[in-house]
Amino acid sequence: MDSANQDINLNSPKKGLGVDSLDADVPVEEAAGNAGATLPPGLTEDEADELRLELTKVEEEIQTLRQVLSAKERHAGELKRRLGLTPLNELKQNLSKGWQDVQTSTAYLSASATLEDISRSDAYKKTQETLSQAGQMTSAALSTVGTAISRKLGDMRNSPSFRSFEDKMENIKHKVVGARGSSDGLQSPTGTNSQDHAPF
Repeated sequence: MDSANQDINLNSPKKGLGVDSLDADVPVEEAAGNAGATLPPGLTEDEADELRLELTKVEEEIQTLRQVLSAKERHAGELKRRLGLTPLNELKQNLSKGWQDVQTSTAYLSASATLEDISRSDAYKKTQETLSQAGQMTSAALSTVGTAISRKLGDMRNSPSFRSFEDKMENIKHKVVGARGSSDGLQSPTGTNSQDHAPF
């Protein structure tokens, strides 16, 4: 076999065969049918020929239907384009319709009814009341703790040791600000700094 005469299309029914090795008068279907000389058990040659003929017709019909479907899809696409229907709009419509279908489905309705029954049950109400009471108690406890901390900080600020510390910090502040104040003219006419009573 000459490599120049070989068919290089791997999907071809004649792949690997020389071009001149097939008789031009024999259709491909018949050549393929005759190549497998053995027939399935219980099938005569006439029945096999009849099945091959029917298979050929069905395959032709499938090809025709594919072409018609393709033409119809192109036509539908053109109509949608002219109507301004984009794939995003179609997706939104499909999702909306799907959600409506879900809401009317028996599973969704059953689940909704079950949740409604649960929310009306005594156990749910008791749990809800308990959680509400626990939240109120927690809020009250935190409020009490906050008040206690504020009171303790106030007491600490009024204690003699904190007063002594505050006085020392005030003196240091006067020395630092006073030295700068005299050179920058920031000192008040009474000799006290206007920021004397500002928190540190």
